[in-house]
Amino acid sequence: MSAERIVLTGATGFVGQQLVRLLLDGWPDVRLALLLRESGGRSAADRASALVAASADPDSARSRVEAIPADIAMPRCGLSERDWHALADGTTHIIHGAAAVRFDIPMDQARAINTGGARTMVDLAAEARRRGALASFSYVSTAFVAGLRHGLVGEEELDAGQRFRNAYERSKFESESLVRSEADRLPVVILRPSIIVGDSRTGVTTSFNTMYWPLRAYAQGRWRLAPGRPGTIIDIVPVEFVAQAIAHLALNPASVGRCFHLCAGPTRTATVGEIGLAASRFFRAPPPRYVNPDLFAALLRPILFVVLWKRWRHILKLGRFYRPYFDMRMEFDTTQADAALAPAGIRPPHVMAYLDRLFAFCVESDWGRRRSAGGAR
Repeated sequence: MSAERIVLTGATGFVGQQLVRLLLDGWPDVRLALLLRESGGRSAADRASALVAASADPDSARSRVEAIPADIAMPRCGLSERDWHALADGTTHIIHGAAAVRFDIPMDQARAINTGGARTMVDLAAEARRRGALASFSYVSTAFVAGLRHGLVGEEELDAGQRFRNAYERSKFESESLVRSEADRLPVVILRPSIIVGDSRTGVTTSFNTMYWPLRAYAQGRWRLAPGRPGTIIDIVPVEFVAQAIAHLALNPASVGRCFHLCAGPTRTATVGEIGLAASRFFRAPPPRYVNPDLFAALLRPILFVVLWKRWRHILKLGRFYRPYFDMRMEFDTTQADAALAPAGIRPPHVMAYLDRLFAFCVESDWGRRRSAGGAR
């Protein structure tokens, strides 16, 4: 693999940080070109240095990492034509994981970053392909391109006329559609994670979104009312599984032309009721009280918004973005992913097997407000 050069976007994200460390530690001959924006007064080089420092052997890894100041929402990532061609030259793999993942952003902003970014990386893949080196272009989509579908969703399925919960889902659907349309001329791999949570072994997370938001409100006694159905299936996967799966599938020639659900799947998920009981036991709190989500949205939420104090209103505002994910009526087929990952011994654990570790890290880190011993990993 001495000739392997991977261009990676989203390296500073929740999954991206794990993926960089995994590639540096597990593939010692691979070189990484990280496309990074300046952020918070920190240059691309500074941000890359922080990622390298987390690897097992920073001194060895440093020579294999190139930091490239770039903005994927701009044509050619904002690079000069010369630098653009230099980036494409010798690139054997592209893993595009950067995205705007907030559920409350306007559609035009979501499209500019997600769909526009996908278009830019397709252009880079095409240029690398013309130069003869590209072996795979892996696009990190989301299982929730399925939108508001019901039932079992197949890995190769995409457009079923579904509606979407938010701009994030729709823009990712449009982005995946764009990438798929190039599969006849590019070595495309589609990777679709579901809800990503902390490390199943340590509970460590740097992202307290989606499932964590209502969990925090519940654990701190701020909210016992749960707008959801106890039987609703929640598909969550730990971050280390997602990073391992992306690395393995992106570098496996047999993945090209295929789509994989990086999800717990029908046999390893849990229900809202099961997660609620586990939280009740761990936090020693009364079990959540479940309310029909349609009734809550139509009748109870407007009344509560008027009568509650400011901090409770804030909970209601945030909740409207996450509530739909606790009222899903679909599951994700993982047949292809399971078969492709099994030879490498990669598989997601059952959700119920590691929930307590997630809960424990939330308490230990004060929901991300202080650095914990586990967070040093």
